[in-house]
Amino acid sequence: MLKIRKSTDRGHLNHGWLDTFHTFSFADYFDPAWTSFGHLRVMNEDVLDPGRGFGMHGHKDMEILTYVLSGALEHQDSLGNGEILRPGEFQRMTAGSGIRHSEFNPSTTEPVHLYQIWLLPKEKGLAPSYEQKPIDLEGRKNQLVLVASPDGGEGSLTIQQNAHVFLSKFDAERSLTIPLEPLHHYWLQVIEGELKINNQQFLAGDGIAMVNEEVLELKSRLPSQILFFNMDA
Repeated sequence: MLKIRKSTDRGHLNHGWLDTFHTFSFADYFDPAWTSFGHLRVMNEDVLDPGRGFGMHGHKDMEILTYVLSGALEHQDSLGNGEILRPGEFQRMTAGSGIRHSEFNPSTTEPVHLYQIWLLPKEKGLAPSYEQKPIDLEGRKNQLVLVASPDGGEGSLTIQQNAHVFLSKFDAERSLTIPLEPLHHYWLQVIEGELKINNQQFLAGDGIAMVNEEVLELKSRLPSQILFFNMDA
């Protein structure tokens, strides 16, 4: 079963300094048909103006992943971490028993375009932690690259959930076949470009939920990039 979430159907708010799209219900946006999927709770696409961002605020009991498509994002948190996240890097924050953080665009001229993803953790009250790693996509195009997993395998970030998160960057007119497990939940988010997925056309911002599918057939029409989530039931 494929359930499609088109980019144009997402929740959309433009605050002037923040242009944001919500795949799932978030903050002031609520859609009872789209509150979560599997372990996925939030899939936000944000564009922040230069010099703007989110001041220090708290989270609990959530695995938070951030990926920058263009620009840069400055992170600070109550654990003492202070980093700049740029394209080609992936960030993971375990909110656990409680963490406070801020995220700002440090540029005075360029916006920052990013995805922030929240996954429900396998248990509550975990020790808060932070991790950031570079991801080599250019050297591994047209294949799935593991960026987050329960055991930190293949140099990935370690997340506290039975989920494997992949990135993939495609050249134009390239194909990839992904076999699927019947009892798993899968989510694919197109973050750049245009692809045909199981003979249907998808654009940047589109998402696809999958359960009880045997295979995923991808073909890029343009240079493209996807996020792919494999979640145990």
